Amino acid sequence: MNKISETVKHLIIINVIMFVATMAMPDKMHNLFDMHFALNPLFKPWQVITHMFMHANLTHIGFNMLILWMFGTPIEEIWGKKRFIIFYFIAGFGSFLLYSGIQYFQFSDAVNQLMATGYPKEEIFDILNSGQYFNNYPNTGIYHSAMLGASGAIMGIEVAFAMLFPNVELMLLFPPIPVKAKYLVSVLVLGDLFFGITSFDHSNIAHFAHVGGAVTGFILVKMWGKYRHKRWY
Repeated sequence: MNKISETVKHLIIINVIMFVATMAMPDKMHNLFDMHFALNPLFKPWQVITHMFMHANLTHIGFNMLILWMFGTPIEEIWGKKRFIIFYFIAGFGSFLLYSGIQYFQFSDAVNQLMATGYPKEEIFDILNSGQYFNNYPNTGIYHSAMLGASGAIMGIEVAFAMLFPNVELMLLFPPIPVKAKYLVSVLVLGDLFFGITSFDHSNIAHFAHVGGAVTGFILVKMWGKYRHKRWY
């Protein structure tokens, strides 16, 4: 805990630079680099990567970078730079795929319902492009949504840590008790799955993005199997 690995350090620096730029030019940065809904004109292909370096506020980036340092450094020391960065971006991409796929399904269902009531598709998108959405069909608001943050990739890192160091005890803040990594990370993933499926959480947290990163991380470590501890330089 008294040092930071090379790739983790560079990832944190890039995230901080992007955050400072976002504070200086919020509208321009969010429009260009957040992950916008695929059918929205603001969507650009590079956002699949750049959204991982965007954050909403100081708490958002602070918590993510703390977790990246805590869990990412020991993993990079085992895997090496190349393997770590490949894992990081694949986990982030898996996060994007699951979250965007669910959003697309929900949005398409809302549009189909509107068309069944007599709205022409062109009129629906004209209304959406004007900045509005249909109050009785809240999923049409997905059209204006944007995903940002490193949380999906970092959730993949947390899962990898729990698989590589399952019995390492991590100290909780509230309450201050030690919990083994395999139990703590499992609870975090199940919590995201629960809040993603239910309507208990009304925050802007993209729970399915976290689940996507966790599942991708789990699959990748499993695929590496007995070679999961091999270092790539």
